[in-house]
Amino acid sequence: MKRIYFLIITALIITLQTQAQDTKAPHGYTYGTKEIAKSPFTLDDLQLLEQSMLFNDEDVKYLRMSHDILAGQTDQILDVWYGFVGSTPQLVYFFGNKSTGKPDGEYLAKVRARFKMWILQTAEAKYDQDWLNYQYEIGLRHYSAKKNKTDQANSVPIINYRYIPALTIPVVTTLKPFLAKTGASSADVEKMSNAWLKSVLLQSILWGQPYMKKGEF
Repeated sequence: MKRIYFLIITALIITLQTQAQDTKAPHGYTYGTKEIAKSPFTLDDLQLLEQSMLFNDEDVKYLRMSHDILAGQTDQILDVWYGFVGSTPQLVYFFGNKSTGKPDGEYLAKVRARFKMWILQTAEAKYDQDWLNYQYEIGLRHYSAKKNKTDQANSVPIINYRYIPALTIPVVTTLKPFLAKTGASSADVEKMSNAWLKSVLLQSILWGQPYMKKGEF
């Protein structure tokens, strides 16, 4: 009887530990915390940019529709995206060890955990101050100001900006089949995909802010 009780308690402890690991924020994921600076780009600026892109409430609706569809597929999506980056030398270069030139597995793994959160965060479509601040933080981490610092990686000092908006196309086109996997109508899949296109492009534009001189962005 004591042995059975011990096994039950042990199983419960393991379950609680696993749940804690699953819910713990990934390394370096500081969304909504005081660890990141306030974006110099204001919410009013954001609204004007959205208008210029024809980004509207319908896009928000379809992004949020995509959330539950994608939530259970994030690992498979990342397998596709990482497969693309890993097979494209000019992209995987930015995750390589500066000394050896070889891809840094630990660095890639840490970024992947945050990338998973980014999928869900994009689909939540919460365009508030916390979201805007984090876009600025992501931009800084691509730029020389913070590249490598979050993960203490010994990698190249900057991601050239030209590749950031360019990735909008492979990200959105490879995402579309995942949007169609749970039985959504073809019309809804198309609208979700278009909403993702606008959102990813919007974010890639915002990530470019640190690359430009004051007043140029």
